[in-house]
Amino acid sequence: MASSLYFILPALGGYTLTSLYLLKNPQILHKKKRAAFHCTHISHRGGKEGTVEGLEQGTGMLELDCHLTRDGHVVVSHDENLLRQTGHDVTISSLNLEELPLQKDRLEVTFYAGHYSTGTDRKFTLLEEVFRKFPKMPVNIEIKEDNSLLMEKVSNMVKQYDREDLTVWATVDSTIMKKCRRTNSTMPYSFSMRRGLQLLLLYYSGLLPFVPLGESFLQFYLPRIINRTYIPEERLLKNRMVIYLIEKLTMKKSLFKHLASRGIQVHLFVCNEDPDIEAAFEAGATGVMTDYPTLLTDYLHRHRSQD
Repeated sequence: MASSLYFILPALGGYTLTSLYLLKNPQILHKKKRAAFHCTHISHRGGKEGTVEGLEQGTGMLELDCHLTRDGHVVVSHDENLLRQTGHDVTISSLNLEELPLQKDRLEVTFYAGHYSTGTDRKFTLLEEVFRKFPKMPVNIEIKEDNSLLMEKVSNMVKQYDREDLTVWATVDSTIMKKCRRTNSTMPYSFSMRRGLQLLLLYYSGLLPFVPLGESFLQFYLPRIINRTYIPEERLLKNRMVIYLIEKLTMKKSLFKHLASRGIQVHLFVCNEDPDIEAAFEAGATGVMTDYPTLLTDYLHRHRSQD
């Protein structure tokens, strides 16, 4: 046993040193991804619940959720069931486009408890309208449902408007992500929940510097907003110790710096107050997602002038 330690300990030491060196110098093994865009300012849900109001306020990317109506229109909406957004307990997939109810004129912001969004345009927006109005704007499209027709329609529309390099597949579900990529493999894509957990395991095991990564974006909660500006429904996330552990395990500047060096953009969300924006960038985020585009624009302008 003692003799085997003479081989095991040097091997472990060599592995650790090599892993740490490559973590800081990933370009030795991996070619840096060259994205068509790099953004520090991302508008969560387009900066307002399901509309394109306020998008021309310095944002560098739109984050949207899409669903399919009964008559085949791709609609921008966070929820499939419209009770929260409209007061009507109906689903988008059960209605034709012309039957969709108007959104509430005053809607609580999910990630900013006690604050409400208002607007004059209460109609649901079509994804095609977003592409037409913002032809050069990067768009992150989250697919929440396992709907092959929705994926095909999004992919076809992306091709029609010649924006495959500007449109990102996003979903928390690994199965849905695989189908999205099979539908259109040329679009960049983000980490799913399972792949994010695998990423953490690779990081803590020291294997990350040796493993190729296909994703171009990592998008994750800024843990400090949970139970403060964002009140989760899950009982587990209401536990302070759980949130503390999540923050300690995930907010690793060395991990984010490694990803950025490999050309993988790190977006933290949803930051609706200056201290949270500052904390996200301090943690190593390359971009911040917000419900209030003007707030983030003002923050970035102030700090660029200070620099």
